[in-house]
Amino acid sequence: MQNSEFRMQTVRVFAISAFCILHSAFLGCTKASPTTSPAASARTALEQLRRDITRATLTPGVQRGVWGIVVHSLDRNERLFELQPGTLLVPASVAKLAVVATAAEAVGWNYQFETTLRVTGPIRDGVLTGDLLIVGSGDPTIGGRAGDDLSGWLAAVQAAGIRRIDGRIIGDDNEIEEPRPQLAWAWDDIGYPAGALFGALNYAENRMTVTVMPGTAAGVAADLGVEPQAMSRSLANVVVTGAAGSSQLIWPEQRPGDRFLTIAGSIPAGAPPARLNVAVGNPTFWFASVLRNRLLAQGVDVTGDAWDIDDVQPPPDRARADVIFTYRSKPLRDIIQPLLKESINLYAESVMRLNAMPGRVLTNDAALEGFGKRLAAWNIPSSAQQQVDGSGLSRRDTIAAETVLAVLQHMYDASGSSPFVTALPLAGVDGTLSERMKSTPAAGNVRAKTGTMSNIRSLAGYVKTRDGETLAFAAIVNNFEGSGAVANAALDSIAVTLASFSRSR
Repeated sequence: MQNSEFRMQTVRVFAISAFCILHSAFLGCTKASPTTSPAASARTALEQLRRDITRATLTPGVQRGVWGIVVHSLDRNERLFELQPGTLLVPASVAKLAVVATAAEAVGWNYQFETTLRVTGPIRDGVLTGDLLIVGSGDPTIGGRAGDDLSGWLAAVQAAGIRRIDGRIIGDDNEIEEPRPQLAWAWDDIGYPAGALFGALNYAENRMTVTVMPGTAAGVAADLGVEPQAMSRSLANVVVTGAAGSSQLIWPEQRPGDRFLTIAGSIPAGAPPARLNVAVGNPTFWFASVLRNRLLAQGVDVTGDAWDIDDVQPPPDRARADVIFTYRSKPLRDIIQPLLKESINLYAESVMRLNAMPGRVLTNDAALEGFGKRLAAWNIPSSAQQQVDGSGLSRRDTIAAETVLAVLQHMYDASGSSPFVTALPLAGVDGTLSERMKSTPAAGNVRAKTGTMSNIRSLAGYVKTRDGETLAFAAIVNNFEGSGAVANAALDSIAVTLASFSRSR
């Protein structure tokens, strides 16, 4: 009887082992046999995890790229995987993670930007004899995805009894350095909304719409149209009308040295009008122009033009101007939701300035000084990152994967309800990950910031494994030889692998 039972057990063990060998060969099964200890099973699972991540980096299209990857268990404080963790790489928009984290520590999640509306003269019988002055502090949200429109401003003018302004609408942007491209931004980004300049005054994320209408026949110049408040934006039209049925391709170019924006390309004859979102150029003048246009539409007569205070001589004295309205933005905790989910560069540049130490003018250099000091306080050395802007649009930005991981560790909240964590795009659900990793274990699980530039892709955030273990990860690839879609697929593969990981297998 004992021999019979032994033979039956031997047969069962052999059958199970054979099944696992076949399953491993065809389906990637690594389940250990019943005689394997839990510790050995965990080691086997971890070895398989490392092989799977490595395999993703060797995919054709990214195998020539330079990778930096770190995976760390937050629950166990254990490093699960790393590949060139200290190598400095261009992170693209993953750079925004450190910007948001340090700014939140500098001013707190409840911080609000303030913008004031002031009058430089008396108001009598409904007439303001003087200028209407808009004083900004860098709020990036007015008229945008995290802000209100100008209805409150118009109501304030009405409440002040102003029906006519015998003066100008002047944008005062002197709280922050002059709007300009940041160091090493690509010139061909500047004409697009993603490369819109940031300043003390910003409206509708400093983007406007150009309508392109085909001409009467092929070979004829196309026609351009803009919104009333954008009439003063100088445009050079080099869009031609193509043959009926031809391809449509239209783009903006803010060419170096040009004060005007070039609209280039081709639109087929007979095609419906095309709408192209472009950067507004000078954000201060744009804000003043928009407000002036809205006042006129509201029935307030304005005799003067819109101005940037830098072009006004002598400039008005804001200290002697009476405040008739103060606009406060939503708190920082709300502003970072679209900032991280939609990766808005303008918002990130604004939030970076909050890093400036108290008493310093809000310049990029002052912000970078405070940024570096806060990272150093988190034991992140200056040699582990070389960030020069807030958005990650600069190719001079470099950061190590282990630095990104350190930021994620510092900002981790086990409840998952902190502003930082909830602002990260959720795979397959929202933001820049809304269409990625759907119908996988990562969907509704991975919260991570994306980074996208030519030949640069990155992904960094948090994920729960199949066992419910929380991991933080950072993966950056530069100079890959294939398409961006292939690079994204490799990064997604890594995230899905982490979401599928189980120590018990």
